[in-house]
Amino acid sequence: MNQAEINKLVSQLRIRVNPRLRKFRNPLGPEERLNKLRKTVTALIKHERIELNYPRADESRMYAERLISDAIRYGDCHKSTMEMADYWIVEKQLIHKLFKVLVPRYENYTIAYTRLLKAPKPYPGEKHLKAVLELRGNPYPSLIPDTQSNRSLLHNVLLDEARKAFRAEKYKEIAAKVTANFKEGDKQRTEHDEVAEKLQEDEDKTKNTGIKAETPT
Repeated sequence: MNQAEINKLVSQLRIRVNPRLRKFRNPLGPEERLNKLRKTVTALIKHERIELNYPRADESRMYAERLISDAIRYGDCHKSTMEMADYWIVEKQLIHKLFKVLVPRYENYTIAYTRLLKAPKPYPGEKHLKAVLELRGNPYPSLIPDTQSNRSLLHNVLLDEARKAFRAEKYKEIAAKVTANFKEGDKQRTEHDEVAEKLQEDEDKTKNTGIKAETPT
């Protein structure tokens, strides 16, 4: 069996995976940590967009990616995949959504199935970094602003032209300052050269006078 055939047997995640698992503080131990991650994965499949703390969102994302990837690769007739889906999805009616809704949506995807975005940090407010974890292709409005399709709107055209005029004015000011600095430098160099020439002439005259005074003797 060559490397290409081995790669087909293993699900390849399209996201960066943290080599070390995060240690979520919980008085009930590691089992409750897994329960929280299971609830997060279940909520993601159910609502397709959730907001939570960034570390927990990043940790839950790789489990959701692996679950969807195996569901696409093996289908609902594979025993291990069904056992994994039964473990990670707390609300069992969502298993049907995983195989009948999400698998057809993502079977031709060449990118990650989820998207993780950092949420704005309120001030004053909690110090914990918030994030939005969502499934791609969800029915909600996009959180990423569309800056391409609305460039021809009147107010955007006016803002672009005002921005260009402002930059052109600033460039003119910078060019004028640079030119003035060059002229000042040339002027100083000219004055320095004139002073040096006068000093050289005075030195030459002094030498010539000394030679003429010594000649009669």
